[in-house]
Amino acid sequence: MSSHYTKDHEWIRLDGDVATIGISDYAQEQLGDVVYVELPEIGKQFEQGAEMAVVESVKAASEIFAPVAGEVVEVNAALDDEPGTVNESPEGDGWFLKLKLTNAADMSSLMDAEAYKAFVETI
Repeated sequence: MSSHYTKDHEWIRLDGDVATIGISDYAQEQLGDVVYVELPEIGKQFEQGAEMAVVESVKAASEIFAPVAGEVVEVNAALDDEPGTVNESPEGDGWFLKLKLTNAADMSSLMDAEAYKAFVETI
C-alpha cells in the first residue's frame, strides 16, 4: 500500500475507502520532540484542507489538515500516552486517525512518494 502526501506534510494511505493519515518524517523532524497530539472525535466530518488535528512539540504547535474529505472512523488513542511515537514512527505506529472518504477524487490532488521527496528537496 503506497503513501501519498500533501504540501503540508501529511501522509495518507488508502485501504478501500478508509484512509490512514499522519505526518511525514520530514514534518516530525521540523517539529522536534512531540509532546501532545489533539485528535478529533470519531464521527466528525472534514472537508479537504480543513484543520482536523493539532500536534504540539517542544518548539511549536502545528495544525494537521485533512488531505481528503471524510468522516473520522478511528483515532490513534495510544498517542495520548505516547505522543513521542510520532517522532519514532511517523509513517507507522505514529499515525493520527482514519477517515472514511466522502470524495475519492480528492486523492488525485496528492503527491506520490517520489513527487513528495522532490518537493521536500526544494524547501
